[in-house]
Amino acid sequence: MHGSICPLWLLLLVTILACTTPVIGSSAQCTSFTIPHLEGAALLGTTYFKVNERVNISNLYSAIDTDTLPAFCRVELVITTNATANSSALTELWLPDDWNGRFLAAGQGGLAGGVDVADLGFIAIQQGFAGVSTDTGHSSDADDGTWAGPGNDNAIIDFGWRALHLSVITGKEVVKGYYGRSATKAYYIGCSTGGRQGLKEVQMFPDDFDGVVVGSPANWMSHLMSWSVHISLNVLPTTSPRFMTPAIWSDVIHPEVLRQCDGLDGLQDGIINDPRSCSFRPETLACRPGQNTSTCLTLPQIHALHRIFADYFETNQTYIFGPYYPGGETAYPDGLVGATSFPLPQNWMRFFVLNDTEWTMDEYNASIPRICEEVNPGQADAVNPNITVFVGPSHGGKILQYVGWADQLISPGNSIHYYESVHAFMQAETGRDIDEFYRLFTVPGMNHCRAPADVFVQDGFGANAFGGAGQAASGMPPISLDAQHNILAALVEWVEHEEAPSTLTAAYYNNNNVTAGVNFTRPLCKFPASLRFVGGNSNDAASFECVT
Repeated sequence: MHGSICPLWLLLLVTILACTTPVIGSSAQCTSFTIPHLEGAALLGTTYFKVNERVNISNLYSAIDTDTLPAFCRVELVITTNATANSSALTELWLPDDWNGRFLAAGQGGLAGGVDVADLGFIAIQQGFAGVSTDTGHSSDADDGTWAGPGNDNAIIDFGWRALHLSVITGKEVVKGYYGRSATKAYYIGCSTGGRQGLKEVQMFPDDFDGVVVGSPANWMSHLMSWSVHISLNVLPTTSPRFMTPAIWSDVIHPEVLRQCDGLDGLQDGIINDPRSCSFRPETLACRPGQNTSTCLTLPQIHALHRIFADYFETNQTYIFGPYYPGGETAYPDGLVGATSFPLPQNWMRFFVLNDTEWTMDEYNASIPRICEEVNPGQADAVNPNITVFVGPSHGGKILQYVGWADQLISPGNSIHYYESVHAFMQAETGRDIDEFYRLFTVPGMNHCRAPADVFVQDGFGANAFGGAGQAASGMPPISLDAQHNILAALVEWVEHEEAPSTLTAAYYNNNNVTAGVNFTRPLCKFPASLRFVGGNSNDAASFECVT
């Protein structure tokens, strides 16, 4: 009788093993998997990929072609977002065999309609997360807005917030059905529109995620798109005397910016560590009588630069958006200032706001910002500073945000403005220190989301690899997956172990490609601190410190 009783030590061992053994998927599990009964969701198919099998998948927005991934199951779904209107979104879950027990959603960029297969592979799967991403209810590249109009309100709402939220809700249930248990924690990562999506979730659906990584968010769309048009009109049309060619930006303005601003941080290295410390004076480039205008600036060009580098206020003194900051000049020709080939802002006005497919940027006037704000297509704005529920004691959510000081598409001032809005609101209403739940990191030399301001101008580059959205997919993964070098790992440590990051360490790879090796590393400072060289090897992050 006593011999049939299981010893206590054996019961304890079995219990420990059951709690610590990782959940493992398999080919058979993947190919036979059927999703649990979920209202509004239908399974399109599953595909199993063995470890290091070639994964070559693309859509209008994102693509991946690699043989470096661990084994995983690709689950494709269609989710009904509005049954009455017959609207839907395509959603994918990538479920690794060796699952870390966590859930990760990946966002988009621009006006994109496509699952972010690149970040599902290079971030979620590579780090053991069960990943989810959606096409946001339409199929398009990042600049195309024709799908939204005229009057396609359901597609606009899906893009604004609904497709992602429903994909997260459904995705969590699919994960539970596949692995036999729920994810322990849910995370999010995205930049640009993806940053906006993350903040929208925090504000509108605070229970969806435990922590979010938000990069240079397009969270104030009603103001951002007005600003985007306005700031380009500072130099357009191309026949205007104020227009500046790409050569003027890169060969005339940028070297003078570096001359005035670069050494203020203690090191002449082609990187402006904190452009707030520089009061750039374009007058030093004014053309002298008889000087070749390809080597200097005319008075109309100087006046345009002053407007570009200043906070933009509407005629009634209503704050619209932040300025450009000195340091990203070589990116301007491919950004907004004078870029006649950048259709996104014009498409937003045409198809989302005005329902006028013939509208052009030269028709912009002071009423446009007000109209954009009143329409707020798809409730896309994510500017509510009240994030009390997300960060409150019953939920304990965390936000890690980053922005490049040389961002040429969304002013870094936008990230600062929202961060400070939350700072003021939460301090006034709750008395809490913002450092307890929200930290913003600034990235010297980096423009929008991942690329350096210019890697070809002498010494004009920045450390832009730290695990942010799209970075690994662009050949710039973090040099380590630990919490010091990988912002997603830092978020996990903060959420699960209360270890908040005070700095991150980013890398710059030669030619922006990990295969070419690391050129240098730099700390990323927590706002409002800025980076300063303190001596030693300028290629080593240890030679810098963050100072306020």
